Amino acid sequence: MIWAYPDVKLITWLAVLFALLYAVYLYRFYRINKKLNVTTHRLILKLLLRISYFVLFLIALAGPSIGTSLKEIKEEGRDIFIAIDLSQSMNATDIGPNRLQRVKFELKNLVKRFAGDRIGLIIFSSEAFIQCPLTFDQNVLQLHLDGLNTGLVPNQGTDISAPLAMALSKFETEESNGIKSKSVILISDGEDFADNFRDITGKLNESGIKVFTLGVGTSQGSTIPRGNGLIFDPKTNQPAITRLEPANMKLIAAQTNGQYFELSDEVQEINDLIIAIERLEGTVTGSRMIEASANKYFYFLLIGLCLAVIDMILPFKTINL
Repeated sequence: MIWAYPDVKLITWLAVLFALLYAVYLYRFYRINKKLNVTTHRLILKLLLRISYFVLFLIALAGPSIGTSLKEIKEEGRDIFIAIDLSQSMNATDIGPNRLQRVKFELKNLVKRFAGDRIGLIIFSSEAFIQCPLTFDQNVLQLHLDGLNTGLVPNQGTDISAPLAMALSKFETEESNGIKSKSVILISDGEDFADNFRDITGKLNESGIKVFTLGVGTSQGSTIPRGNGLIFDPKTNQPAITRLEPANMKLIAAQTNGQYFELSDEVQEINDLIIAIERLEGTVTGSRMIEASANKYFYFLLIGLCLAVIDMILPFKTINL
């Protein structure tokens, strides 16, 4: 016999509590015995009955597993590309400590939730690059996430269509082992200086690839730090202000049957994003049979409950009047 939930500390505390309470109960009868005639052997039977069903409850709580049975485990998988905007505007501090650092923190938790899926990283600004190909290796993904910074890509504006086109190309050319569930998580503040994504979203939709967009930033926006100073707008010669522009992000999500989410200090929809991706039906890539122990707690619980009911409705007479 093995135990599914061997919480020794909890079981010990429950046993001690029962012993203390029952000791108080017995002491009460001892006091009564001084004035009344208590039938000792019936008192002992009552004690044994209560100890019996309490022990059965503790055994059921520990989850006794007796024997084994064969179970079929189906292996499902998804292919997910995470496209991360690394333009200079992602250094803005309208989200603490800044947009990019907050995204990195949230992504580390996100990728852990999809350990059974292949995940790849695309970084982009005016151009897009594969930072990490599709992989199951969580350690490699975490390592690449740690190294993300705005110096990894050219910063001559932002082209949102570039990472979408690259993700589509990789999905079409890379061997996917029969995986049909494919999606893209596009993370950006929404600034797009190319505005030519409409053609690529149509192709993504035709291929059944959903795009989930995550808008990072606030409508109030902030200045963009660079070194010890700020980035200036060459047209006005004033510090440049970057704001979240969700319109294009919402449009991309809508055109690919995806969803739009936001991330800021006030709005934190990263968990909603995770739930939306988890709802995507993964493709069954294989199955295997495993031996699983059979938890038999129910039998101990049922017997214990029967003894408890007997104790309540048919109490032993312990006092002779």
